Amino acid sequence: MGMDRKIKKKKWPPKKIATFAAAGLFVIVVIYMLIFGVSKSTLNVKAERLTISTVTRGPFQEFIPIMGNVLPIYQFYLSAEEGGTVEEIYIEAGNVVEKGDKILKLANTDLLINSMWREAELFQQVNNLRNTRLDMERYRLQLSQELANIDNDLQQQKRTFERYQKLFDDDLISEHEYELAKDQFEYLKKRRKLTVESQQKDLEFRESQVEALEEQVNRMQGNLNVIQGRLEKLTIRAPVSGHLTALEAEIGQSKSAGQNIGQIDVLDGFRVRAGIDEHYLARVEVGRSGEFEFAGEKYQLEVTKKYPEVTEGRFEVDMEFVGEEPEGITRGQTLHIRLELGDISEALLVPKGGFYQTTGGNWVYVVNESGDTALKRRIRLGRQNPDVYEVLDGLQPGEKVITSSYESFGDMERLVLK
Repeated sequence: MGMDRKIKKKKWPPKKIATFAAAGLFVIVVIYMLIFGVSKSTLNVKAERLTISTVTRGPFQEFIPIMGNVLPIYQFYLSAEEGGTVEEIYIEAGNVVEKGDKILKLANTDLLINSMWREAELFQQVNNLRNTRLDMERYRLQLSQELANIDNDLQQQKRTFERYQKLFDDDLISEHEYELAKDQFEYLKKRRKLTVESQQKDLEFRESQVEALEEQVNRMQGNLNVIQGRLEKLTIRAPVSGHLTALEAEIGQSKSAGQNIGQIDVLDGFRVRAGIDEHYLARVEVGRSGEFEFAGEKYQLEVTKKYPEVTEGRFEVDMEFVGEEPEGITRGQTLHIRLELGDISEALLVPKGGFYQTTGGNWVYVVNESGDTALKRRIRLGRQNPDVYEVLDGLQPGEKVITSSYESFGDMERLVLK
C-alpha cells in the first residue's frame, strides 16, 4: 500500500507577485514624481532677498508723476504789427519796462510815401472844398441881389397897377392902358415865383456838391488817419509793465508784419507748464489738482488751462499755485508733480514692485500663512499710481505676495522660502 504524498502549497503564486510588483512600481513612480516632478517646478529662495507685501483695502487715488516748468504768470509776445526795417532800439533785452515805454522803431518807406501822398491829396481836396464854399456864398449873394431887384420892380409895378385900376374905374384911362399895367404886374409876379424856384434848385445842387466834397474830405482824412496810425505802430511800445526777457532785433534787420520780435514777462507771479503723455488726454481736465515738494514743504497746484494739441506723443497744461507760492521759486525751475487723475475711491491695493516687469500684472507668488512657501496665482490689476496697483481679482485683503523682481525665478510654480 503506497503512502499518500503531502502536496506543498506554493507560497508566491505568479498572480500575487504581479500585484506586489505593480504596487511597488506605483510607489516608486509616486516617490520619483514627488522628488523629481515637483522639484522641476519648485525653487528654493532666500526670504531676506525678497520683498513681501500685504494686500490691503484702503483709499485709492490715481495720480501720475509729471514734470513742470516754472513760467511767469503772464507772458506777452511783442510782434511787429507793421513790417519794416529796424531803425532804432530804445531798450535792450534783460531790462525792466513800464507800460507804454518805447522798445524799438521800424522804418517803412512805402508807408511814409503813401502817407505823404495822401496828405497832399487831402490838402488839395480841402482847398477845393473851401473854394466851392466861397463860390456858393458869392452865388447866394448874387441870387439875393437878383431877387431883391425883382421884388423892387414888382413893388413899383404893384403901385402902378393899383393906381391904374382906380383911374380905369373912374373912366380916366383906356382899358388898353389898364390891361398893359395889369399884364406887367402879373408877369413880374410869375417871374418872381419862377426865379425863387430856379434859385432853390440851383442852391440844392450846389449844396449837394459841397456835401459830396465834404464826404470825400472826411473819407480821405479817415484814410490818412489809418496810414498815420500804421506809421505810429512802427514804434513798438511795451503793452504791459514787466521784464523784457527777449528782443530779437538788430539795426537794419527786416521784420515782416506779425513776426514775433520779443517777450515781456509779468513779474506778479508764476505758473507751471507741464507736458503729459497723450494716453491721459481725455482724463486731464481743468480743475485737476497736483502736488509737489519744494524746500521740504508740500504745495498744491491746479490745472487752469489745457492745450489739446498733441506733439510728439504729449500735450500740455498750465497750472497755477493754490494759495501761497513757494518762497524762492524762480522762472525756469523744474518741479516734480503728482497729478491726480480721479476722485479718491475705496479699493484693494498691492504695493508696486519689480514683479510687474516679468508678469505684466497677470500673476504673482502668494505666500502661505506659515510663510515657508509661495505659490503662483493668476490675478487681475486695474488702475495704478506711483505707489500702488488696484487689485480687481485674485487676491484677498491680508494675503501676502512677493512684490520684488521675479527675474531669477523662471517659470516656477512654487517657491520654498528659506
